Amino acid sequence: MTYEQAMERLAALGPEMSTVRVGGQTVARKFSLDHIKALLQEMGDPQKTFKSVLIAGTNGKGSTAATLASIATAAGVKTGMYTSPHLERVNERLRLSEGGVLHEIDDVSFGRCFGRVAAAALALVERGVLPHEPSYFEYMTALAFCCFAESGVDLAVLEVGLGGRLDATNSVEPVVSVITDIGMDHMEYLGHTLREIATEKAGILRENGVLVTLSQHPEANAAIGDVAMRLNVRGVDASRCLASREGLGIRAQGLGEGLRRNRYSLSVEGQVIEVDSPLAGQHQQRNIALAIATAIELRTNHGVAISNEAIEAGVRATVWPGRLEWISLGEGAPLLLDVAHNPAGAWTLRAATAQLPDAMPRTLIFSCLKDKQLTELAQVLFPLFDATSGDPERARDHVVLAPIDTPRAMPLEELMAAAQAMDVPATAASTLAEALKIAREVTPKDGVIVATGSVFLVGELRGVLREADAIA
Repeated sequence: MTYEQAMERLAALGPEMSTVRVGGQTVARKFSLDHIKALLQEMGDPQKTFKSVLIAGTNGKGSTAATLASIATAAGVKTGMYTSPHLERVNERLRLSEGGVLHEIDDVSFGRCFGRVAAAALALVERGVLPHEPSYFEYMTALAFCCFAESGVDLAVLEVGLGGRLDATNSVEPVVSVITDIGMDHMEYLGHTLREIATEKAGILRENGVLVTLSQHPEANAAIGDVAMRLNVRGVDASRCLASREGLGIRAQGLGEGLRRNRYSLSVEGQVIEVDSPLAGQHQQRNIALAIATAIELRTNHGVAISNEAIEAGVRATVWPGRLEWISLGEGAPLLLDVAHNPAGAWTLRAATAQLPDAMPRTLIFSCLKDKQLTELAQVLFPLFDATSGDPERARDHVVLAPIDTPRAMPLEELMAAAQAMDVPATAASTLAEALKIAREVTPKDGVIVATGSVFLVGELRGVLREADAIA
């Protein structure tokens, strides 16, 4: 199958939890592991050919995966990384190490592996083993495992898509499970309390397995602890890999943009590890700690050769765009991109912007999906850009609301209503490109444009910038 044919097949699939036609009737997709396991078995269980690290959580799991995969790559381990969603191109979800660098899967390999997955899926449907074609995410997960097996990877770093217990990635048997920070998101599927959501995330744990995590909200800790005790899981506390105040010192040097690059020393097992991460924001120190603790667990108990030098090099080489990503726009104000799409992510972004000079003029470009918590997102973010707040340092601020190109987008009218409900003046743009144009016009060159609210917004905006040759 060609890459173009694979893209057409994927485009024809609806959202992950949408309805599907079966026997002339419309039914809801079954949220379970039955279908992905049947599909993988039909393909010869490619996921059993490599060691896996499975990473669940609400926020930070992608950053943790990217850092860990970069560390393993720097160590010379043949590594595969599977993350979701993508920003601009679906190939971003599958990366393979080659020449000491993680590369996106190429179009030819994508098409070939997708063809193999599609053939197996259709055979199962024809035999009645599957009632309908797999979902988008099930296809992509099987494709990733097929690609990793074909490439002979030794270690796969896998980011859970939704929840944990019933996510398609949970069809592997991980040698290490990692749980990042948990918050309120996807409540229609995972539960309406932190305990319920954390319990779903803890579904990636295995009997007598290993969990790497950090202490967080007491409700989440209790839920994870209950599952871990029931399964006799060995816990690895990543707090020993967190930066101490002494380790940070004056070496947490601020960049010219006003955001801190994470640069500090760790003392682990009697040796010093120099951390120098391009991922900005104090919150990333938790994700970096989880990645380093997992790398140490892999070398100590699972036969993966990862030296401290590889940890340092891998952390330094981490690439994870769209997370407090600072982009220069020439003579005008720079652009800060962040995918914050839930209240916890918004609070993290708010904390990061607090590192910017108070007098720096700021313009917000915002949009979100209609299944997100718009009111909470607005309450966290909009006041930071309120020109009418009475704060003279905010008098030159602006809010620009924009549509994003997806059927799941929050209608522009509802975005405007949220701003009006808070008495925050806002401008509505007809397109995201127009929103950027407006923002550049109203933001002084000594200011900053902050674009956030959705992975879709950041991905689409990066595409606009790429067309304008603003990024490579």
